[in-house]
Amino acid sequence: MEAPARLWPPPVGAYAEERELFGLLQNMLEELLIHKPDDPIQYMINHLKQNNDDAPRICILGPPASGKTIVAMWLSKRLDAIRISQETLLFKEILARTKEAKAYKERKQKIPNALWADLIQERLSNLDCIKQGWILEGFPENREQAWMLQSSGIIPRHVVVLYAPDTVLIERNSGKRLDPFTEEVYHTTFDWPSEPLVQQRLVKPEDLSEQEMSEKLLEYHRNFPEVFQTYQKVLKSINADQPSMDVLSQVLTYVQTRHRSAAPFTPRVVFCGPPGSGKSLQAALIAQKYGLVNICCGQLLKEAVADKTKLGALVKPYMDDGYPVPDNLVMKILSERLNALDCMTNGWVLSGFPRDIEQAEQLQKSHVAPNRVFFFNIPYESIMERLSQRRTDPVTGERYHTTFRPAPTPKIQARLRQNPRDTEENIEERVEAYYRNIKEVEDFYENAFFVNADQDPHVVFEFIESCIIKPLPCKKIKRL
Repeated sequence: MEAPARLWPPPVGAYAEERELFGLLQNMLEELLIHKPDDPIQYMINHLKQNNDDAPRICILGPPASGKTIVAMWLSKRLDAIRISQETLLFKEILARTKEAKAYKERKQKIPNALWADLIQERLSNLDCIKQGWILEGFPENREQAWMLQSSGIIPRHVVVLYAPDTVLIERNSGKRLDPFTEEVYHTTFDWPSEPLVQQRLVKPEDLSEQEMSEKLLEYHRNFPEVFQTYQKVLKSINADQPSMDVLSQVLTYVQTRHRSAAPFTPRVVFCGPPGSGKSLQAALIAQKYGLVNICCGQLLKEAVADKTKLGALVKPYMDDGYPVPDNLVMKILSERLNALDCMTNGWVLSGFPRDIEQAEQLQKSHVAPNRVFFFNIPYESIMERLSQRRTDPVTGERYHTTFRPAPTPKIQARLRQNPRDTEENIEERVEAYYRNIKEVEDFYENAFFVNADQDPHVVFEFIESCIIKPLPCKKIKRL
């Protein structure tokens, strides 16, 4: 038999979501299934002590001369993560099988996939990679390498694949120059350094001839489809034949995203915006599509008064006299509604609250803090056009707009009336009241989304929907 809803602890779900406990449990289970330790409890304790679930795990792939090294080095500095490549494994690391790999290299023989996998696994098991995360450049090159990495428990969160036409890649390869001091890669045509000292020390790397480059490209195109199949759920292809900063920006945006999680998620959405910005319409659309409870703070107060509840009796004098209802009363009524079983189970979308920083702080301290906040932005002229031309038919209650939805007949047009709230003076007063306090509220919600509400409602809805169903972006980025 189910316990009464009032006995359920409301903070539990919000606490678990806020601290991503469901995702943590999922990651721990994955680690257990991959490594199958003899002592699962101690293994999980060590895993939690490492606190590495947010560390980057990125693969940068692509054909020769696509810019993998530049992207990997830039990301390494930006994210403070460890960059790992063929060069670093062979010439900068002292690993158990480094000499064996170098021997293959000296004999100009292909290093076996199993040996590469062992070198990568050993390097990634070091504490710096566990704590700071890693960026794997140029691995895996084929499906066998990908499977070996996966069987070793090396599973990237983000895989970036750079691509460009073969003719562009061959031209890039012929003009590459290397700075032996910084390992920065330059190009005689596209990226020549401005400092004369750097220009003088650049050397031409022992790179491929045009024929060897063509053979390498052919091999890459032969192997890539299988690698794509392995990582397709976490893979993003980025055109490398564009300015380097555009490429880097797209890569950074992608590696900051979080993938969809199977963890339970109950939307608790807040819409903030001036009068006429479309909050009510968007709240109704979101609530209808996803089964959320649609709550308008003003309407909630009216319902409390109409239902003659104890709190409604306290609110009624303020509403009758046209005075603002005290925040403590509003919060009690709102908290009671948000803690109801339907809101806790299905989630909710709230509009009209909070209006100032004090209300935002009270809502945050409650057991029902929002996990998505949207601020609707719209020019003053558009607000005035939307609201001042609204009319209502007193006979049918139907709403019209003199520009966007005029009355169908002259008879209906003649009897339309304007709500006193929609006069220009009242609109201006309400808009000023909104903007007087909203800046502090915007600063309070650091992860809020800002919506351009001055466009087609369906476009606005699609943007809001995408922000609700996707995880919040990861913002733990090192600032240089």
